[in-house]
Amino acid sequence: MTDTTEICPLPTTAILGLGSMGRAILHGMRAPGVSVDGPIRVTTRSIDSASALTGIEGVVPLATEASPDANREAVAGARMVILAVKPWMIHDVLREVADSLAPGAVVVSVAAGITTASMEALVPEGISVLRAMPNTPALIGRGVTGIAAGATADAAATEAARAHFSTVGEVLVVDEGRIDALSAISGSGPAYVYLFIEELTAAAVRLGFTDDEARVMVQGTFAGASELAAQSADSPAELRRQVTSPKGTTAEAIGVLQGADLPALFDAALAAAIARAGELAAG
Repeated sequence: MTDTTEICPLPTTAILGLGSMGRAILHGMRAPGVSVDGPIRVTTRSIDSASALTGIEGVVPLATEASPDANREAVAGARMVILAVKPWMIHDVLREVADSLAPGAVVVSVAAGITTASMEALVPEGISVLRAMPNTPALIGRGVTGIAAGATADAAATEAARAHFSTVGEVLVVDEGRIDALSAISGSGPAYVYLFIEELTAAAVRLGFTDDEARVMVQGTFAGASELAAQSADSPAELRRQVTSPKGTTAEAIGVLQGADLPALFDAALAAAIARAGELAAG
């Protein structure tokens, strides 16, 4: 998480939708050292989910199951509105709350493939619209979020969005033309890492290790290597060379991996993710 002295206080906020991203953002906004101007109003579909948040200081939970006006109640007076619902719900929710948005409010969607232009067409004049693409490590304050401003969002609106998402990790401000590519890398990236962990763990088991032994080896290695890369002044390529003795065992394994043409494989995987984002945007 970014130094909280740089991100406080945050404006009055409404979070519509409490899936994994909505909960991560809420958790970040309630982190020590983060202050918010007024209670954070959050909406969820079920009464049970809302009840689970009852009594948490600084949080006002509302359930659409209990009140059809819950989303409108949440955004009324909010300076920042975060849309954390499913992508296919974004436009319907905006239509629902448009007349209840406070003049000058900032609306940020965390939905993949939903353009700012399509959202701007549904809100009153004077509302700033942005897109944010966080990833799941935001759940532990180690996320990477890309933010792209729409045509209606000025520098102040962009900074307000950056401040909010800085509570859950690092933030990159990019133009909207790059947000789908960013999502394909950092947004989807944890899944690529988990796939590699999954396959390396399975390979360890095939070599005769128990499930627990394989988990310790693989997850410990990933965690340690990632932290070393984050703390070291050396590039990943140099760190790899430090492990890879010429003509040694690691060199043999690396040769097999590189023989699979990883650059082409990564390019193809990212292209597929970006193409799917375009399909989502087209409806």
